[in-house]
Amino acid sequence: MSTVGSRLLSERVRSVGVYAALYGAAALFLVPYAYMVSTSLTPEQFTFSNKPYWIPPEITFRWYDAVLAGAPIVQWGFNTFVIAATTTVLVVLLDSMIAFSLTKLDWPGKRIVFTIIVASFMVPVFANMVPLYTIITDFGLINNPLAVILPFSAMPIGVFLFTQFFDDLPDSVIEAAKLDGFSTFQIYYKIVLPLMKPAIAALSLYTFVYTWNQFLWPLIVLQGQQQFTLPVGIVTMQPTQVFQPGAEMAGTFLAVLPLFVVFLILQEHLVNAVQMQGTTG
Repeated sequence: MSTVGSRLLSERVRSVGVYAALYGAAALFLVPYAYMVSTSLTPEQFTFSNKPYWIPPEITFRWYDAVLAGAPIVQWGFNTFVIAATTTVLVVLLDSMIAFSLTKLDWPGKRIVFTIIVASFMVPVFANMVPLYTIITDFGLINNPLAVILPFSAMPIGVFLFTQFFDDLPDSVIEAAKLDGFSTFQIYYKIVLPLMKPAIAALSLYTFVYTWNQFLWPLIVLQGQQQFTLPVGIVTMQPTQVFQPGAEMAGTFLAVLPLFVVFLILQEHLVNAVQMQGTTG
């Protein structure tokens, strides 16, 4: 009996240790966000104090008023949303079509095409910027949202992700649809896409966040303040001539807030996508 009791006690201690480590690791990810919110609500006299304040002695919304009044942050947010949403739709549409043709259609050379797409992972993004800038300039798209949208409208990682999901879709489903008289596009649109909602949600979330947070490429091709995206605008934003961390943190909080909303909307599909891949291999 004492052996059984000591074993149960050991398992409980082990479980408590595992949960403490997991919750502790998860809490570490919240530290930057807690600092961001705290600093954005801290008055100026406490911001530069030698003593750090996780909970400000006084709360002020002055920095939010300064950001909203001193910079076109609403316009930047609208620009960023349009670019991120349009890119996400294009990536999901084009990548799913490419992956469908690579996995469910027979045509010569598709293995070579898939190899080239996967190999493009090895090319650094920075290596493409000079030729991309030349092309964008030749098309006259500098300072245009299309300059940010078009170069990222088909991501190799999206094709790779969709091929993993489409490979798990039984060919019998496709054959049954053909026997029922469905065309290739109808099979893709009415059969395959509805079954791939978790994968679509996962890629949509990844693409939206990636595009929303892009900084270097929009900084190069968007040269007017009214055309800036949020990451570019926040860096250039200074409500006063003196560096104000409260204003920077308030602007950053406003920039990341929509991403939390998108994550909350898609989190259930994201979990389903992970479970789907975990159960099918």
